[in-house]
Amino acid sequence: MYYTVAKFFLSLFDSQNKKKICNYFLKENKGKIQTLIDVGAHRGESIKFFNKYFSINKIYAFEPRLDNFEILKKKIKNLNNVEIFNFALGDKKGYADLHNHYDSESSTIAEINQNSNYFKKKNLYLNFLNLKKKNNKNTKVKIETLDNLINVEKIEFIDLVKIDTEGYDFHVIKGLGELITKVKFIYFEHHFHDMLVKNYKFCDIDRFLKSKNFKKVFKTKMFFRKTFEYIYKNNSIYK
Repeated sequence: MYYTVAKFFLSLFDSQNKKKICNYFLKENKGKIQTLIDVGAHRGESIKFFNKYFSINKIYAFEPRLDNFEILKKKIKNLNNVEIFNFALGDKKGYADLHNHYDSESSTIAEINQNSNYFKKKNLYLNFLNLKKKNNKNTKVKIETLDNLINVEKIEFIDLVKIDTEGYDFHVIKGLGELITKVKFIYFEHHFHDMLVKNYKFCDIDRFLKSKNFKKVFKTKMFFRKTFEYIYKNNSIYK
């Protein structure tokens, strides 16, 4: 019960940021999205959000954690514009350990530093009474790349790639390869805390995207977390 209440109040604060993000895309895309790629679809929250405010032709959604995927499958069963995949995306094909967290949104391929202050603080706020199991077993998940998906599905244009992979975002972006030119917007989170062990920093993502002629056009801080949300726009084609 405590966990549910804490997550509910956190979602209320997050909704303020979602409104800002929604308003930005409504202004830019005039309420229409041809193709949306949702990486880290979780249980369909972003699918519900974007379908509510936009007319979307096609959504490709990816969720590697099996229990989340089964819930996602039920959530989208009546949606004709959504196709879902039960694997992760990265910068090379293969397999990796998914570190499952009791807070399913925090599951990640990145290493979790359980000795970090942020990890301890998060447990304090979300698992104050120690009712949630803290140490879930890792599961092996398949990794594909976005450039391969784009080629297989013969996607010509992508309005938006949304990425929420808890510290694995840069790998997903690099997986676009040369086909990043087909993307208009990339929307992702970056965590500045010490809980997630990453082999990159935000400046690496920023430098990489700028080298591909993307420009940072939106930034907002998520409430109560050392996490920011960013939107980059393909500036070489879409002025």
